[in-house]
This record gives sequence, C-alpha cells and structure tokens, in this order.
Amino acid sequence: MTVTHHVRVHPSSEDLAREDQLAHKIARVAADPVAVDADVVDMIINRVIDNASVAAASLTRGPATAARAQALDHPVSRNGHGSAIFGEPNETVSSPEWAAWANGVAVRELDYHDTFLAAEYSHPGDNIPPILAVAQHVGADGAALVRGIATGYEIQMDLVRAISLHKHKIDHVAHLGPSAAAGIGTLLGLDAETIYQAVAQGLHTTTATRQSRKGEISTWKAHAPAFAGKMAVEAVDRAMRGQTSPSPIYEGEDGVIAWLLDGPNASYEVPLPAPGEPKRAILDSYTKEHSAEYQAQAWIDLARKLHNEASFDPADVASIVLHTSHHTHYVIGSGANDPQKYDPAASRETLDHSIPYIFAVALQDGGWHHVDSYLPARAARPDTVALWQKITTAEDAEWTRRYHSEDPDEKAFGGRVEITLQDGTVLTDEIAVADAHPLGARPFARENYIAKFRLLAEPVLAPEEIERFLDLAQRLPELTADEVQQLNIVAKPGVLASVPSPKGLF
Repeated sequence: MTVTHHVRVHPSSEDLAREDQLAHKIARVAADPVAVDADVVDMIINRVIDNASVAAASLTRGPATAARAQALDHPVSRNGHGSAIFGEPNETVSSPEWAAWANGVAVRELDYHDTFLAAEYSHPGDNIPPILAVAQHVGADGAALVRGIATGYEIQMDLVRAISLHKHKIDHVAHLGPSAAAGIGTLLGLDAETIYQAVAQGLHTTTATRQSRKGEISTWKAHAPAFAGKMAVEAVDRAMRGQTSPSPIYEGEDGVIAWLLDGPNASYEVPLPAPGEPKRAILDSYTKEHSAEYQAQAWIDLARKLHNEASFDPADVASIVLHTSHHTHYVIGSGANDPQKYDPAASRETLDHSIPYIFAVALQDGGWHHVDSYLPARAARPDTVALWQKITTAEDAEWTRRYHSEDPDEKAFGGRVEITLQDGTVLTDEIAVADAHPLGARPFARENYIAKFRLLAEPVLAPEEIERFLDLAQRLPELTADEVQQLNIVAKPGVLASVPSPKGLF
C-alpha cells in the first residue's frame, strides 16, 4: 500500500538522517525493482505514441527547430551510442542531454500531451524524452525503458499530489527535475544513494519562477520542461561520478520548502509507493484531445456541444460567464488580470492560456484545431473579437472544491456556463471533465492515441514511417536495445529543410 511521508523543514541542528529525507525516499522507490503491471505498460505505450504525435506536429515550429539545431551542433559523447533527435534520420544522433532538450521542446511546444492536476500542475509525459534519450545512449532494452518511464510518472505525480509550487510562483517543472532523474536511475539500475544525489541536484537546478506562464507568454514555455529533462540527465551523470548535491534539498533550513515554498513552519504529506508496491500513477493522468491548456479541454467540448445544438446565434450574445475553479479563473481566465488574454495580436502561447479566446472560437467553430484555431487571422476576426470580449470567468467554490477533490468520481476540471442573450434570455449548461477523460463522454483508448498520431504525423512523416514507429511503440516492453535506438520519428525528405535552422553560439 502507499505510504504517506510527513515532510517538514528541519533546522541544521536537528541533523536529519539521510534515509529520512524526501529525496532519499524518492530514490528508494526508484531503486525498487518491482515489476510493471500490464495495464501500466499499456498506458506507457499510449503515452509514447501520444508524445510522438505532438512532437511530429511541432517539427517545423520555431522552438522545436531552434532546439533541434542546438542538439545537432553537439556531437555524441565518447561513452555511448548517442540519442536520436525527433525528425532526423535514426543515424543522426547527439549527446543524450541535448537529445532530451530537443525532443522535450518538440513534445511540449503545442501543449497537446498528457496532464495531471492536483496540488500542482504537470505534464508527466515530459519525463519520456530524457529517459528515452538515456536509454538509447546506453543501449537499454524496452523493458528497462518501461520501468524508467513508470518511475518518472510515479514520482512527478506523487509530488504534484502533495506540494503546490504555483502558489509561490514557482514553475511546475521543479517536480520534473527530480522525477526524470529518478526515472533515469531506475532505467540504469542505479543504487538508491546515487539516485538520491541526482534527485537533489535535479530539484536544485530546476526551480524557476512562473513568469514563463504569465502575461505575454514566450517560447520558453516549451523549453522549460526540456531544460528540466536536460538537467536531470546531467544530474545523473554527475551523481554516477561520485559527486554530491545540496542536502537536505527539501527539508533543509535554507532549502526549497523553507525559502521557495510554504516556509520554515511548513509541512507536507507526500504519498509514495511502499516497498514492493507497483508504480501505477500513470493511470491517474489524462491526455488531451485538443491543443490547449488542460483546463480548456472540457470547455472546448462544452462549446462544441452548444455549437452543435444551434439553439442561439453567437452574434446575439450579450455576455458569457464561465463559473469555474480557482485555477481556471486565475491562471487562464479573466481573474489573471492579463490584458494579453484579450489581445487579438497575442502570441500563440498566450492564446492557449486564454479560456475567453478558446471558448469563443470553439463556440463559433464547433471544434478546435491545433493550427487553424491559433492563426493570427483567426484571432483577429472581428466577430470573434466581439464575442471574445464578452466572455469572463468567475471562481465558484464548488468547482474549486471538485478540482481539488481526491475522489476521482467527483474531481472536475470544467464548470458551468451562463450565456445571456441580447433579449435577456439566459442559457446555462455545465461539464465536469473533458470528453477524452477516463470518465468523459468518449474516453481515450489505444485507437484514439493511434488516430491522433496518424492525424498529426501524416503531414510530416511518410506512410511507411508512421507504420514503422507504431509497430515499435506497441511492442515497447519487448524491444531489443537496437530497436529502442530506432524508437524515433523520421521526417519526410525536405520537411526539416523547409524551415531555417537558426544559428547561435555553438
């Protein structure tokens, strides 16, 4: 059964024993050689396919192109095979930390892969690029890769269940550095002491502010988790060489909790698997049908439903209020007080964090497209701008309670919409979870992940490449080391050359 660990700040005079530190407890979970359950293996395969889907759709976008160029400018380190770079031929490899960087950016760029929301926010699929890169570099087989990914998901999601970062304006990737380091430790079969040092360094180097997700959101949004993955690879390398890290990183009187989070009097209850307990957290996460912030998923589905019912003309709307959770209101809603969320000239990164914009477009179009819905011409359409400006959000205590509920049957990410028409008519409807959620109207299954991959990959991958990748991914736990090194998506000839490769320092 799961063990809940009480974590608090300890003055240096208390000399907290290493085995009592959260980083060491995480390391012991990572070092536990427990088997991976069959349903967990199936979901890991789904998420490997999902990551490849969104990476394929991002191959020619600016952030992915820049990160790929950086990786290509770094040769393979001397001790290993090298790691594949999404889009490039399988024989074109880079050092694992740079492959983790390039592939992490490609996966994160469209904000279109899996999510888990609790005390903190996360995209646990961000663990896959660094763990896969290391697996390819060291010649690990598919079974080892599966074990590593299961650990990455488990640790990040357990931290997300217990420790809020955003409350203190710390970016959510501070939970990713430790989880990716732990996942790599599992992959490599490292001992708990080595993993402990890597976990501490992974956290120490990945704490940054949430300004990357505030106001005019920049391209760094896609790079932030890739940076955490890159740091995790380097942290493991450093720990394997016998080097130590700040300790205790969570509980120290000058550590993360005392100075970056809830302060010297804070405490948290962190759940972790007991010794011998399978790592099953991935089953509590959920992917995205739509390319937008996760809190927008259910609202897009509700807007699609309202559009299809055609009971009113959006032109006749006087106002729309989305009654929703604290997070949706203050992070992607009008409660953020970000003028950019209502700006037709805002960046794509900003628009995908604007629920007023997203709801307006989905209501008008009856759906959402990962490219067309963000086009500057679409955002600037006069009737869309007019409707957009009429949409606000409001925090509703019950939807906030459901958002934070630990009961999966009542946990919700949607809310209630109240549409007032020009003639005074008021229309209401509500939605708790997205259609693709495990409890939604159309839960995602293997065929949906494959369909998403085909849709997003078809413009950039040849048909035979699509089939090659799907065959490998669906045999993941059985793959040989050579096959793991081929677990990559290779773009059609000319696709990558169609976009400029930006030059920098390297």
